[in-house]
Amino acid sequence: MADIHIERDHQLGMGGARKLAWRWAEQAENDFDMSCTYEEGEACDEVQFTRSGVSGTLKVSADKFELEARLGFLLGAFKERIESEIVKNLDELLAAKKPAAKKKKAGSDKPA
Repeated sequence: MADIHIERDHQLGMGGARKLAWRWAEQAENDFDMSCTYEEGEACDEVQFTRSGVSGTLKVSADKFELEARLGFLLGAFKERIESEIVKNLDELLAAKKPAAKKKKAGSDKPA
C-alpha cells in the first residue's frame, strides 16, 4: 500500500473553499470515476472519495486543504503519477480562484 499526503494553504475563506472542494469532487467523479461524499462541518468539511484501489479524504478548512489517499497494491506502483495528477488538478483549481492583481496606469502609482 502507498499513501499520498498533500497540503495546500489558501486564502479563500470557508465559503470559497467549499465551492472549490465541490468542484474538485465533481472533477474526481467525472475524470477518475471516484465515488465522492461531501460532509459539511462547522470548522472543517470533509470529502470522502473511493474507487477500486483508492480511498481517501480531502479535509477543507477556511485556510487549508489537506488530502490523504491510500492506494492499493496495484495502484501503488503508479503513486508518483497519481500524486502529480492530484497536485496538478488541485493547484489549477486554486490558481483559478486567486484574485487578479489590479493593473496600474502607465506612469502612475494608482490602480486603473
